[in-house]
Amino acid sequence: MPAVVRGGKRQSGKGSAKRGAPSGRMDAVGRMDLSPKLIVASLIGGVALIGVIMATGARAERISTAALEKFDAVTIGMGLKLRQVHVTGASPEALGPIQRAVNLRQNQAIVSLDLDGIRQNVEQVGWVKEARVIRLLPDTIIVDVKEHNRLAVWQVDGRAHVIDASGLVIDGADPGRYPELPLIVGKGADQAAADILPLLRQRPRLMTRVDALVRVDERRWDLRLKDGSLIQLPAVDQDSALIRLDALDQRERLLDLGFARVDLRTPEEVAIRPTEGAV
Repeated sequence: MPAVVRGGKRQSGKGSAKRGAPSGRMDAVGRMDLSPKLIVASLIGGVALIGVIMATGARAERISTAALEKFDAVTIGMGLKLRQVHVTGASPEALGPIQRAVNLRQNQAIVSLDLDGIRQNVEQVGWVKEARVIRLLPDTIIVDVKEHNRLAVWQVDGRAHVIDASGLVIDGADPGRYPELPLIVGKGADQAAADILPLLRQRPRLMTRVDALVRVDERRWDLRLKDGSLIQLPAVDQDSALIRLDALDQRERLLDLGFARVDLRTPEEVAIRPTEGAV
């Protein structure tokens, strides 16, 4: 049976405390028909091994399989067994794949779990940038994840992908679920988006009108507006070009008047082609 996996807040530890009460542990050990000497020796050895495993977060592979199985049986009898897994920091879309990557069973020995191996499995999930795995005795594992930031939807070769700030495609992310993200189009747009998007976000009057950012010849951007207008940016010094556009918009309310094209590719110049039929 899989462990109880939750993606919400941590629960109260009252139930865990009851399960870890000394009388309950000794009753469980007694049911294993161990001699008192063997129980004492197992507990002493178990405490030492718990210290090693807790210090390293690993499974102590040098220990033989048989010895580890015996140790697991003793610790389970003491009540140190997995009952709950809490996943924190995960978005609803990423929670399911992360839970599957954790891949733990309810009632397995919690002390000898390979925390580093669990972390590596979780970090293989496309959503996850980094993860931490924490063991809370007697019965809880916490998986805390940091996801990749969603920067934009990148359209190339007829397909759409969600990318992060480094241009990395986030595997498993459905672009249709992120209509609020800016759309970038073309080869090389994924790597260049992190430079242009902050400049546009500083200009909300312009940003709200942008329908797509199109990468041209992997050198520069065309901004396609929702009304069909086009703004052509230069390959270098894009910020200066946008400052010139800002000044013109403040004087003439250009973005409100409409135009067919604004060419900002030549330094210190702004060339405007009005909409056909405009006076």
